[in-house]
Amino acid sequence: MTSENEAMATEFAVGGKISKVINGCKISKKAAFSSALLVVDALLVSLIIAYVPYTKIDWDAYMSQVTGFLQGERDYRNLKGDTGPLVYPAGFLYVYSAIQYVTGGEVYPAQILFGILYIVNLGILLFVYVNTDVLPWWAFSLLCLSKRVHSIFVLRLFNDCFAMTFLHAALALLLYQRWDLGLIIFSVAVSIKMNVLLYAPPLLVLMLKAMTIKGVISALTGAALVQVCTLQFNCFGMKDNTSGDAWMDLSILSTMQCHQFQQQNIRKTPNDIVTTMFVGNFIGIVCARSLHYQFYSWYFYSLPFLLWKTTFPTPLRIILFLGVELCWNIYPSNLYSSSALFCIHVAILWGLWTAPCEYPYLDGKSTQNKEE
Repeated sequence: MTSENEAMATEFAVGGKISKVINGCKISKKAAFSSALLVVDALLVSLIIAYVPYTKIDWDAYMSQVTGFLQGERDYRNLKGDTGPLVYPAGFLYVYSAIQYVTGGEVYPAQILFGILYIVNLGILLFVYVNTDVLPWWAFSLLCLSKRVHSIFVLRLFNDCFAMTFLHAALALLLYQRWDLGLIIFSVAVSIKMNVLLYAPPLLVLMLKAMTIKGVISALTGAALVQVCTLQFNCFGMKDNTSGDAWMDLSILSTMQCHQFQQQNIRKTPNDIVTTMFVGNFIGIVCARSLHYQFYSWYFYSLPFLLWKTTFPTPLRIILFLGVELCWNIYPSNLYSSSALFCIHVAILWGLWTAPCEYPYLDGKSTQNKEE
């Protein structure tokens, strides 16, 4: 390499991490690896859409319900599909009305749209992971290894995909203390599917510790306005399967907060925010009365982060991760797969409960030892 090229691209080590400077810009190893993962996974998604048959589950029902809405029907009892009446909030109707307009209700262009959504969602999550600095760079690849999650996005076209992408976008905003805008995006996610309410208890905990009461009220008002704009018309009789789990979530999360953080003032670092949000949602998953296959997308992307927050050895972390993926890919589920999944969930929750308290940046450095 010539001296000119060496000036344009040099490598150096900082704190045991390899970084590269290209034309004066520092590029971390994790950021570079994340970019490579996005390219590789985009290619994989393209191949799945091209060669793996679409799985008909809810798409036709979605389109039937949206068609009724676009024809002027505003009574939830009369918005039906071949899987039954509409049970999702009004934001779902707005999003899928737009999808129907763009795709003409055809599956193949919708798969392309959901493939793009998958990559956008993955990009947001990789951004979150890079900014929290909890995982070693190679562990980012775990975010791309789920057969079930690829299927949920590009073969089944579930509304969970949009709900979770908006949720993850809200989480990324919270890393920069953008609470008001983050709450608005969070509310949009709730308007698409109410499973996002499982994140409400940890979000409330964070807000009360990071904001004044006036600030909390202001942020909640913005979120409420989104719900008013996506008025649920005659939906007050809708069955809500997440509210009970959310209250259980809040109860257990509050206990864990007291157990782990009673001796410190929590600073709203990215690590703190993501830990609280992911753990709170995971508690809701553990307490859920039932789990359907698309529910895996609710917490899959948090699993690597949660596993690396425990003190488990890395081989055990990998085994638990693969165990969860295996259980979700057994169809139909049975007593053994369901029991195994529950036991793995409890093991992860126990690992989080018993993990030592962390004091991020208290001494200008993290207390967590990460493998590179």
